Amino acid sequence: TTKKIRVSSVNMQAEVIREGELEKRSDSLFQLWKKKLVVLTKDSLSLFPDGHKRAKGKELGFGSILKVDCVERTGKYIYFTIVTKDRKEIDFRCPDQSCWNASITMALIDFQNKRAIQDFKSRQEMEQAAGAQERRLARAP
Repeated sequence: TTKKIRVSSVNMQAEVIREGELEKRSDSLFQLWKKKLVVLTKDSLSLFPDGHKRAKGKELGFGSILKVDCVERTGKYIYFTIVTKDRKEIDFRCPDQSCWNASITMALIDFQNKRAIQDFKSRQEMEQAAGAQERRLARAP
């Protein structure tokens, strides 16, 4: 089964980390490389098909991305794969010196670290609240 990617225009309130061009391998039979305008924010990677943001784009939210994988360098390009949590693989390539794979990886790691800290704090708060409730019950006549 394939997961639907939320289609939207980029949230202009989101802080743009980087914007530029990437090539994405199509899902078609011939698997052609297609140029995409890409906007990287702290929460997502948005892809636009026609080189400008007026068109509808596909947004890959970092909450749905597992990792950036399979980095391979040739003379001209860096090839990499974004793996989603439902194991869908999306192949990209960029010019060797552009380092898009590193930019996406760093933004994804930052997002995942912030999410892990939030989850930890939430668990800690729930445990403290449960402990306080137990102490109140223990003191009740």
